[in-house]
Amino acid sequence: MAADVAVSLSVLAGIVALSHATRRVLGRALADTGLSEYAVELVSTFQLCCCTHELKLLSEVGGIEPRLALTLTYLASVVHGLTFSGAIGNPSGALEHAYRARLSGGCALRRIACQFTAAAAARAAVPVIWGIGLSGLHARHKLFGYQCITPIHAPLLKAAVVELACSFVVQTAITHTRAVEEKYRVHAVAAVITTVVYAGGSVTGAVFNPALAFSTQFPCSGNSFLEYCMVYWLGPLLGMMTSVLLFDKVIPLLAGKSPSPYDSLDARKRQ
Repeated sequence: MAADVAVSLSVLAGIVALSHATRRVLGRALADTGLSEYAVELVSTFQLCCCTHELKLLSEVGGIEPRLALTLTYLASVVHGLTFSGAIGNPSGALEHAYRARLSGGCALRRIACQFTAAAAARAAVPVIWGIGLSGLHARHKLFGYQCITPIHAPLLKAAVVELACSFVVQTAITHTRAVEEKYRVHAVAAVITTVVYAGGSVTGAVFNPALAFSTQFPCSGNSFLEYCMVYWLGPLLGMMTSVLLFDKVIPLLAGKSPSPYDSLDARKRQ
């Protein structure tokens, strides 16, 4: 088990290092084309999905202790936060940025396209990595045909509500820590992500990211494509929308304040 964990950690480090180098190269090569932000989005989402595939394998097939799994989730979240270089990595987040006018509608849609492209690429790439047989865990997974069973362990409505709640909590944390210095903010958001994974992981896997779910959960047997869409696409989208509307519209309205601080900030940016 220790050897499997060591190999998986090396794979994770390799993915992050390769992604970081690719981001730097593409960022420089495309600096004057206006395409660098999409390249960064593509590479960063690929990094997120590949790393999550490996962590999912360690947890579900490798059977590592829950405490170790949560620790790795926290550390991976911190690393992603520090290395994404402005990428969002989540379609719900891209739509939230469009709502706040941080991105144009077209830019948000192109970023979402990059995210799903990267998710599909990661979905195809990880079996190639596992097929090399770097560890006994990888070899066993290959032997069983990279079999994946649905992580949904509840009625669909409850599962969708769990994903909604996870997305709501994470989106709220992201929104209310934007003024915090980045080196501290990533740890705060990572702690929230780890908490919701602990709370909802046994029900749905607590993915709360439509592109990531498309890469890691949709290939699993046990539910239909539409059922996965309901849980992993509709749930997180509604969770993000609920957070935004609650803190931008409902609470300020009840408190007799309008607009929210974030609306005012975005309005000044558009002037």
